[in-house]
Amino acid sequence: MIDLSTLNENQREAVLWDKGPLLVLAGPGSGKTRVLTYRIARILEQSEGQYFRILALTFTNKAAAEMRGRVEELVPRELGRVRLTTFHSYAAELLQQHGNHLSFRPDFQILSNDDDRKALLDDVLGKLRKDLTYSLPGHFKAPQLLPAVTKLLERCIPPDQAEGLLQQTNVENAIPLAHVYTEYRDALRETNSLDFPSLIAESLELLIKHPFLVKHIRKVYKHILVDEFQDTNHSQYRILSLIAQPDPSTLFVVADDDQIIYQWNGASPKRIQSLRDDFGVSELQLPENYRCPPLVIELANSLIEKNLNRSAGKKPLTAVKQGEGGDVVRVYRFKAVDEEAEWIARDIAKKSPQDRADCAVLARTKKLLDLAGHKLEEAGVPVYFAARKDEFKSAPLRMLHAILRLVNSKEDKQSLARLSKAFYELEGISIELSPVLSRASADGQDLLRSWLGEVKRREALEEKSQDLFETGIRPLLTSLNYRDFADKLLKWAEELQHLAQQDENAFNEFEEEREVWKQILSEITKKFEGEDISLHQLLHELDLTSKTPPKPPEAIPCFTIHASKGMEFGHVYLMGLVEDQLPSWAAVKKGDNSLEMQEERRNCFVAITRAQESLTLTFSAEVFGWQKQPSRFLAEMGIEL
Repeated sequence: MIDLSTLNENQREAVLWDKGPLLVLAGPGSGKTRVLTYRIARILEQSEGQYFRILALTFTNKAAAEMRGRVEELVPRELGRVRLTTFHSYAAELLQQHGNHLSFRPDFQILSNDDDRKALLDDVLGKLRKDLTYSLPGHFKAPQLLPAVTKLLERCIPPDQAEGLLQQTNVENAIPLAHVYTEYRDALRETNSLDFPSLIAESLELLIKHPFLVKHIRKVYKHILVDEFQDTNHSQYRILSLIAQPDPSTLFVVADDDQIIYQWNGASPKRIQSLRDDFGVSELQLPENYRCPPLVIELANSLIEKNLNRSAGKKPLTAVKQGEGGDVVRVYRFKAVDEEAEWIARDIAKKSPQDRADCAVLARTKKLLDLAGHKLEEAGVPVYFAARKDEFKSAPLRMLHAILRLVNSKEDKQSLARLSKAFYELEGISIELSPVLSRASADGQDLLRSWLGEVKRREALEEKSQDLFETGIRPLLTSLNYRDFADKLLKWAEELQHLAQQDENAFNEFEEEREVWKQILSEITKKFEGEDISLHQLLHELDLTSKTPPKPPEAIPCFTIHASKGMEFGHVYLMGLVEDQLPSWAAVKKGDNSLEMQEERRNCFVAITRAQESLTLTFSAEVFGWQKQPSRFLAEMGIEL
C-alpha cells in the first residue's frame, strides 16, 4: 500500500479527494507534483485489475517525464494505464486515431519549424495568384502573413467564420486574408500535415463535430488530471471542457493564479474563474512552501499581495524551512549594467565548485542574459542557455531524421533536400535533387528509394557507407524497423567522425544530440508502456519534443524568467530589476493596475521563488545607455534602498 505519511494534511486531503471535481491552488514549492503523482498512484492501486485509464495533461515533456518516473516508482506494474502527456501530444494522438473524420491519415507530418510552414504558405499564395477568381494584394508574402494565420489557428477560428471575424475587427485586407487562411488549412489536409496551432484547432473541430468521440474518451479515461492549469489558453480549455463532460466528477486540476505569466500565449486569470463557473469545482489550497528560505517567502508574499485579481481568500505562502543565517537575501546597486553583470560573474566564479553548481542567473530579457553569459565566460565559467531547439543541428542526426521522415512521407521534398545537405556534409558527395525527382516520377518510386539509387551509383562512396545504404537500411524500408537502422546510422557516423577528411562542423553537437536521441527514445517507450510504437508515432513525438541537450554539470544556467518556471536553484541571481525591464516598458506604459503590470509582478514572484538557499537581487542606474529607476517591485517587496 502506498505510504501517505510523508504528505502534509492539505496534500493528503487532495490525494484522497473523492467528492467531485477539485481545483487545487498550489503555490510554488508546495509539492504539487508530489500530490499529482500520489493521487494517480493511489487511484491505480485501488483499481488494480480494472481496465479504465487515467489521462494526465501538462505543458512540457520534461514535467510529464518526471511525473511518469515518480508514478513508476510507486506502482511499477500499472504505468501502462496512465497517459501522462502534453496537450499538443494528446491532440496528436487524437488525430492519429480519429483524424480520418477530418481527412487526415495517421501518418501525418508535423511541421515543427516556421521554414516548413512558410514553404507551405508560399505554395498557397502561388496557387491563389493563378486563380483569377481571387485578387491578392501584391505585398502578401508568406513571412508577413504567417503570424496572422497562426493567430487565427490559435483561436481555432473555423474557416467559414474567418472573413466575418476579420471584417468585424477592421483588419486590413480581411477578405483576401480569410481566403489565405482557408486555403492554408486546406493545404494542410491535402499534404497530410499539421503544425503546432492546427494540432489543437483540428482536435477541437474533431470533438465538436463528432460528439461520439467525446463519449468514447470518457469511457476510456475515467479520471482526468491537469497540471499547471493556469497556463491553458482558450482553445485548450475548450478541449478540456468537452472531454470532461458530461460527468466532471473525477476532474482534478492543479493551478496557481500567482504564476500566470503566459498571457501573450493566451493564458488568463479568467480561465480559473471559468473552471469554477463551468464545473462547480471545490477548492483546496497548498500554501506550504518547502523550497525557499523564510525571508524569501516574506518578500514573495509582500510582492504578490499587491495584485488585484488573485483568487478570493488566497492564503499567503508559509515557509516550512527553518530560518537560516548568512546572506539569504542580498541587494546590490550598480552604476551601469556592464558592472552589474561583471560583478555577478565574479561572485559566482569565487564560489566553491559545489555551490557554483547550484547557481542560476535569471532576467526578464535575453539581452541581459547574453551580457551575463559573456561576463561569466570571461571569468572562466561555462554557461548554459535554455533555448528551445526544434530541429537537430549535427549532420548525422539531421540525416537520420530526414530519412525517417521520407520513409513516413514518401513525397516530402523538404526532407529530401535536408537529407542531401546532411549527406554532403558527411561524405562530401553532392546529390542533385533534379535527377532524384525525375527518376522518382518516371519509375513511380518514392523519393528516398530514388535518392538511394543515385547514391549507390557514386564510385567515391565509402565501403561502410555503401553497406549502410544497401544492407543497413533494408529493415527500415521493408518493416519500418527504425531502432536498428538508427543504431547502425549513428555507429556509421561515429566511425566517419574519426576520418581526417571529414568536415568537423558536420559533427557539431553530435555527441550531445546522440544522447538526446537516446533520451527521447527512452521517454517515448515509457510513455507508450506496453504498446508498439509506430514510425509515425515516433516522428510525432520527435517533432513535439525539444532537442535541447541537458545542462552540463559545471555550466551556469542563464534563463529568462519564463524559461525558469517549474525549476528551482540553490542560489538565484535576479538581475535587471529596473523600470522598463522588470516591469517591462509595455507594463509601465499601461499603468500600475493594468493586467500587464500584474503579470510582470507575477514574473518577479516566479523568479524569486526559484531560490532554495539564497537570493541576490541586482539593478543598475544605466542599462544599455539609458538611465533607469529601480524597479517598483523592490519597494513592494519591502526592500529599502
